[in-house]
Amino acid sequence: MDNKEAYTDFALVYDELMIDIPYDAYVDLISLAADGIKEKKIIDVGCGTGLLSVKLSQGGAFVTGIDLSRDMLNVAEKRANDLSLDIDFLEKPMQAIEGEEQFDVAVIAIDSLNYLPDRESVLDTFNGIHSVLKNGGVLVFDVHSTFKTDVIFMEGPFTFNNDRIAYIWNTEEGDEEHSVMSELSFFVKEDSGLYRRFDERHQQRTFHVYEYVDLLREAGFTIERIFADWEDEPPHEESERIFFQARK
Repeated sequence: MDNKEAYTDFALVYDELMIDIPYDAYVDLISLAADGIKEKKIIDVGCGTGLLSVKLSQGGAFVTGIDLSRDMLNVAEKRANDLSLDIDFLEKPMQAIEGEEQFDVAVIAIDSLNYLPDRESVLDTFNGIHSVLKNGGVLVFDVHSTFKTDVIFMEGPFTFNNDRIAYIWNTEEGDEEHSVMSELSFFVKEDSGLYRRFDERHQQRTFHVYEYVDLLREAGFTIERIFADWEDEPPHEESERIFFQARK
């Protein structure tokens, strides 16, 4: 199963599983990097169900969200329509971004970049984003650290149960360096009170901080900030989420 197919059923439960993600903090990071978001044109890359896109739009930004999963985008479009927000959602892989210089900000949030399989795909994504950013535009993104893929993820299996959704999440080392293969069994409570099961397989990969720096520079970006775990502190050997801010 490729990553596009993997999100078919997952789209239906994604929001509940992401409830603890501090999206408001992400909006603050973007606002700080862009000197505010009001009336800024922002491309939300790997937007998923539109949780961040909606918050950016509510803050006055003009938002375009892209994702390779039509099921995710269906949820995002309904969310935006229900809130009467004018957000453009496009179905495409992030490494296929191309076009004219039009955006002030690009964001790749919550380790979406880690679904790319190799350095070439990451570079293609950075090149595409560079091409659609205005001069002076900023890219903000986060990725798993190598410590997280190599150590934390290997501590599975992980479990979750909130009475409506339960899962068993098994992980194993992937074929490539700093990659992880996840096999998830979900159990979702139906109106009848019975649980429906579906299974998914996801693969993620990350790279060392210096490799992301090299790829950003190759794409023409200047690195402005690298920090970790939602704090204004440099990464250390046990950091789990690494953030980058780069300028065109």
